[in-house]
Amino acid sequence: MSSAIGGICLSLALGAGSPVVFVPLERFTLAWTHSIERVRWEEDYAVVPDGARWQLLAVQTRIKGSGAGMEPPPDAQWRGGWYVYAPANRHPAMLTLSRSAFVPDYELCTAEGCRPLADHLPSDGGTTVVRACGAHALRPPSESESSG
Repeated sequence: MSSAIGGICLSLALGAGSPVVFVPLERFTLAWTHSIERVRWEEDYAVVPDGARWQLLAVQTRIKGSGAGMEPPPDAQWRGGWYVYAPANRHPAMLTLSRSAFVPDYELCTAEGCRPLADHLPSDGGTTVVRACGAHALRPPSESESSG
């Protein structure tokens, strides 16, 4: 494996040169409140090795209710006040998050608790990209890596 420490890399979708923040973790929950329906939504992910790379694994999704544009799929089960189901896309290449000053920020939840995503990477009011990566993603490639 190219890096023994996996996690997620957060970046603004401004293109090349935007800052990248590495958060080391094996599991996390991405949580938010639907902007129209005001209903809590939570998605659980794991960061798993995939050969020499890291990959997101979508584990479970929970919705605290239903409403316009957020109907749970037919296989969802009602458990403890939540619709719970396995996501259809189990291995997303990345997560694309629209962030706005007009709605509460996403929360990144780990074993230590939940914190606003802005605690890790401030929003520019646009799009934030979340992808699985290793700690090596923060260092510039060496000359041999970049020539090759």
